[in-house]
Amino acid sequence: MITVYGVHGSPFVRKVFIALDIKEIPYDIVPQMPFSGDSDYLAINPLGKIPALTDGDLTLADSKVICRYIEDAYPEPALYPDDAADRARADWLEELGGGAIADMAAGIFFQRFMRPRAFKQEPDENLITKITEERLPPMLDYLEAQLPDHGWLFGNFTLADLSLASPFFNASYAGYEIDNNQWPRMSALVAAVREHPAVARVLAKEAKALGLD
Repeated sequence: MITVYGVHGSPFVRKVFIALDIKEIPYDIVPQMPFSGDSDYLAINPLGKIPALTDGDLTLADSKVICRYIEDAYPEPALYPDDAADRARADWLEELGGGAIADMAAGIFFQRFMRPRAFKQEPDENLITKITEERLPPMLDYLEAQLPDHGWLFGNFTLADLSLASPFFNASYAGYEIDNNQWPRMSALVAAVREHPAVARVLAKEAKALGLD
């Protein structure tokens, strides 16, 4: 049985849950906060980040590594394109979504969602403005040029689609939505990913865990 260590609300844990659900692979969840200092968890992932995964004697960390393993070990249905060039491009977009874009979305989420709820602090609106008006628009301009007019990036739903959209689910919890007039393709992608059945199921569980249902 596969075990996933993490919590609902993390875009990285979310990606693993969705990949497993799409492939109809059963798994257990061990709730684990990131950077908790838990010595047992640090023995699994010395970086303290989430998620981590165990499958029998195998232990892995990092969502991209985990999802690559899931794809190789349980190949159907495929979550990466077959063509070598498309696969490389999917890797790049997945990296972008899980890197710079996730960091920006996390900044919005932390300031407007976590600080008031978890720490009883006011958000740093100057920081949010810097993200939403200076740092994020050039990335959205780039992504807008990468997306097709309609449909998924590579014909079928892939983890590249999910990785680009997923950070914006967190940003939406903090009141940020992509401007549909300025970035219509990116806005449409986020909406389409949100409506994917496996994504919708995970987001429903997430909403309950975050007290949003």
